[in-house]
Amino acid sequence: MSPVSREATVHPSAKAAALPPDSGGKGLSADLRIVQRDPRRSAATHFWRSVVLCEVVADFLTILCAAIAGYVIYDSLALGKHIYYPAKTVLAVASAFAVVMVLMLDRAGAYRRGNSLLRVRETEQVLRVSAEAFLIVLAVSFFTNVPVSRWLITLSLSLVPLLLFVQKHLTYSVVRMLHARGHGNEKVLIYGAGGTGRRVFSVLRRSPKLGLEPVAFVDDDSEKAGSEIYEMAYERRRSLPVIRGPVTKEMVASHGIDLVIVAIPSIPRDRFIRTMDEALRTNAKVSFVPGHLLPSGPRIDYQDIDGVLLASLGGSTRRVGYELVKRFCDLVASFALSVLGSPLLLLLAIAIKIDSRGPVLLRQDRVGRHGELFRMYKFRTMRAGTQLYDYSPRASADSRITRLGRFLRRTSLDEVPQLLNILQGDMSLVGPRPEMPFIVDQYTERHRQRLEVKPGLTGLWQLSGDRAFLIHENVEYDLYYIQYRNFFMDLAILLHTSIFAMRGI
Repeated sequence: MSPVSREATVHPSAKAAALPPDSGGKGLSADLRIVQRDPRRSAATHFWRSVVLCEVVADFLTILCAAIAGYVIYDSLALGKHIYYPAKTVLAVASAFAVVMVLMLDRAGAYRRGNSLLRVRETEQVLRVSAEAFLIVLAVSFFTNVPVSRWLITLSLSLVPLLLFVQKHLTYSVVRMLHARGHGNEKVLIYGAGGTGRRVFSVLRRSPKLGLEPVAFVDDDSEKAGSEIYEMAYERRRSLPVIRGPVTKEMVASHGIDLVIVAIPSIPRDRFIRTMDEALRTNAKVSFVPGHLLPSGPRIDYQDIDGVLLASLGGSTRRVGYELVKRFCDLVASFALSVLGSPLLLLLAIAIKIDSRGPVLLRQDRVGRHGELFRMYKFRTMRAGTQLYDYSPRASADSRITRLGRFLRRTSLDEVPQLLNILQGDMSLVGPRPEMPFIVDQYTERHRQRLEVKPGLTGLWQLSGDRAFLIHENVEYDLYYIQYRNFFMDLAILLHTSIFAMRGI
């Protein structure tokens, strides 16, 4: 909703100029066009989203029950200086405490995939967050005048880690059972049949909650082709065949692979790039076992799986607590703005009709999160008959822009109808601006990182001095936002946007 957020748009059938070379792309030539998502992959993604949501709800209810149980025990035993609390107060305080603890668990990484490996790390997080919550509650009770029994605090916060441990054990068992029945699994191809590859195979087999199912090894050594590699275990029961390398897109597609793990720490850079290029052509994900020199970047995510360090390209950016709060704020704010601004919207619609012939709203297909298309709405600012999908004018004096359109574009009021997109869940108040499919079709891997989050009404790029240029020429703003985004950054961006819009910059 910035004052000059004029993104480039191209007709899908038009032949556009190639994007400028991207130094951050590391020479990747992968075909990153928008493709239809694999139904099996989508099913696995939905499965994990459901698991995370259920785990969040289960944690909330468990913490709530632990806090209430603590009060019941405290009240029954009449411990210390017995203080009576009304039932409504107990429920309200317990609910607020449960919400805070869930957010703390999310911040600690409790809802990341694979976090529960061997369940030691999961238990450590539960114990650490419970101890931190105990200290916070103790400090609040000490520095406020609210009478809170130390016995009540101790009892409730002692039950929290205990009940969470039991609940998470049950959750682990249920997810493991579902994976055993074929729900939410992803097929894995391991590139490298040496010691590192064998170890990766072993830890994945010992970690059923991950839902990563090794299918085969690939190795460039012709002598290993056709052999069987067994896991590292006392009983040589499970093995995988070795396929002659290198990794090709046909190989990845024919085996229905969702993830390619490069288990060769000393792999030459050119071979690694070729492997990644082939995997990405089928829309498969790529992880690798890094060598001694660990690459860094906003989109490289490291995960320790039972002592094996895996680096994932385009690692998960999901933050459950933040995203739930953000979605709630998006719904409330967009609904309130739509209701309060309805007289202004009606006035603008009438003015557009009077100013020039043509529809009031402009409807365009844009690319949203994970490359999924959605219909975006804007107030029409250009004359009827103007090509719908074309580069947006860079100057307000462009003859295609209507008289009222110049005002709407300068104040960004033409973007207001996107409040409907926010209510529908296709967009957010803050995020990278959505682009046209034809431009996204030419994205490098670096550019495609913008699609990891929902597009927004406004963002860092719109507030920058580079907003007069094309979005893909200034991808650093969006990558910075994706890496460091939080509730207060979103609030700051909205505040700056409102100031800029009011000034008509």
